[in-house]
Amino acid sequence: MTYALAFENLTLGYGHHPAVHRLDGEVADGSLTAVVGPNGAGKSTLLKGVTGVLRPLAGQVRFGTCTRDNIAYLPQQSDIDRSFPISVCDLVAVGLWSEIGGFFGLRAAHHARVEEAISAVGLTGFESRPIGSLSGGQFQRALFARLLLQDAQLVLLDEPFTAIDPKTMVDLLGVVQRWHGEGRTVIAVLHDAGAVRAHFPETLMLARDLVAHGPTAKVLTAANQFRARQMCEACVGPPHDCGRPA
Repeated sequence: MTYALAFENLTLGYGHHPAVHRLDGEVADGSLTAVVGPNGAGKSTLLKGVTGVLRPLAGQVRFGTCTRDNIAYLPQQSDIDRSFPISVCDLVAVGLWSEIGGFFGLRAAHHARVEEAISAVGLTGFESRPIGSLSGGQFQRALFARLLLQDAQLVLLDEPFTAIDPKTMVDLLGVVQRWHGEGRTVIAVLHDAGAVRAHFPETLMLARDLVAHGPTAKVLTAANQFRARQMCEACVGPPHDCGRPA
């Protein structure tokens, strides 16, 4: 089986404090993988390491069937400034940045693609709305529309279904399933175990160190979840408290 990503003794962190520690493993090409674990387990940090926002303290992320230039990344909503004075249409059009370099390069064909993406996430009629006027669910729909236009082989989603209504979650899960059906590799940080079991065939469980990685039914067990909580609790405080280098 070909891989999209491989982690080789990967350690990521802030300063000299590891948040992900000595991670090894592969993410299969075209797989749909949930990243789960307790708060502080390093889940968001792992995605930042894949995108290159964080440089490894040790080890590396190795790319197989995709490249770092072909990633669509959705950070947590709390990391996005919604006060910026742009419309839904302009926000979604950012997904075409690699093609057009800026809004002034939009042609009729580009406008049609933007409208198609907005329609695909159920936001027709919201094109001219300022993003600051949107609800949490509407804003997340707009961000998914932007991802659709990026047309990337690797899609990284950081808590994409947090603080949105159930209808929006169902619709956006449909977009994720569409990506999976197209053979793209999708990795999502999630907290909802029910959603993971129902929609994500593969799961990677972190507690700074790797707990388990494989088919969801084998990874998302009560025993693994208990072990993950214990591992994170043991690492509260300075890194040397759990045997890691300072």
